[in-house]
Amino acid sequence: MTSDLPAHGLKLISTVTRAGELVLQLVEAPVAAPGADEVVIRVEATPINPSDLGVLLGPADLAAARFEGSAERPTVAIPLSPAAVKALAGRLDRPLSAGNEGAGQVVAAGDAARSLLGKRVAVLAGGMYAQYRTVRAADGLVLPKDVTAAEGASAFVNPLTALAMVETMKLEGHTGLVHTAAASNLGQMLVRICLEEGVPLVNIVRKPEQAELLRSLGARHVCCSSAPGFFEDLVQALGETRATLAFDAIGGGRTAGQILAAMEAVAAAKMTEYSVYGSGQPKQVYIYGALDPSPTELVRNFGLTWGVGGWLMPPVLLRIGPQAAERLRARVLAGLKTVFASRYTREISLAEMLQRETLLAISRKATGEKFLLNPSK
Repeated sequence: MTSDLPAHGLKLISTVTRAGELVLQLVEAPVAAPGADEVVIRVEATPINPSDLGVLLGPADLAAARFEGSAERPTVAIPLSPAAVKALAGRLDRPLSAGNEGAGQVVAAGDAARSLLGKRVAVLAGGMYAQYRTVRAADGLVLPKDVTAAEGASAFVNPLTALAMVETMKLEGHTGLVHTAAASNLGQMLVRICLEEGVPLVNIVRKPEQAELLRSLGARHVCCSSAPGFFEDLVQALGETRATLAFDAIGGGRTAGQILAAMEAVAAAKMTEYSVYGSGQPKQVYIYGALDPSPTELVRNFGLTWGVGGWLMPPVLLRIGPQAAERLRARVLAGLKTVFASRYTREISLAEMLQRETLLAISRKATGEKFLLNPSK
């Protein structure tokens, strides 16, 4: 233990009220003293990932938000539709903490974890949008001395997701990948991983400047969805890579169906006989994000040998087993400054996060606009 551990610290909570509002606010929360095998972390950096916004904002429309309170203790109240309140019935009047991962300094430790005192660690523990977080010592990943909290804050979600995509490809017998929203931090990591491992990768982006960014990293196959010849470019890239597995961060709209149609076009070109059922080439799109919350549109022009499903990283780590999962974590730790480096638009405080312009910018989930929260700022 340490003697200067505060009794309370600020944390950000999100509450859906029975009055039909989603409320974001900062509250004073007790700092839990560590148990024998626990540590208290002063959180210095935690990324704002799209998955975190699901807890923070859910289906709320910020256009109707009321920004109230003081500069030090801002509050955001957002009216919800009756349908949204019904869908969120399980969390009515239950304050939820957010922030999947982060990093900071160990400022208190139980008897069995004293060796971690003063060290900088990264954790995937939830509730990281807080000044202090008490976690199991076993959940802490000790960062090398030359790695800052900001560099270690995103050591789990994006790096392990990118690695798990490649593991899924191997487990399911595919030999190449397709990735949408590919200019994101995660997408850039996947480019570097695939270059290291020699995995053919087709990257789909929305803007020409995003395509240039990925090409500067060494990406060979980049297709811009806003270009007039997007589908033809996609067919050509799939023909060269033979990629039959896609990971879609967009979710809504036509993208998943377009990928399947392009995969089928490549497979059908190799058929020697016509079949009303299309080609026998397995084609799979996994949706792992919801950048577009609208319905997924499938124009079924890609035969009958295909699949669309949801995908998450943790089940893949369980599937490959603890030894292989630990190997991936060690790989991330060794590459935090290179392959798994994250880049942020801006560092903000807890109070700044609830300011109108900042929260609106965060909610856009725009590629290249990633925010880093420093609760100790």
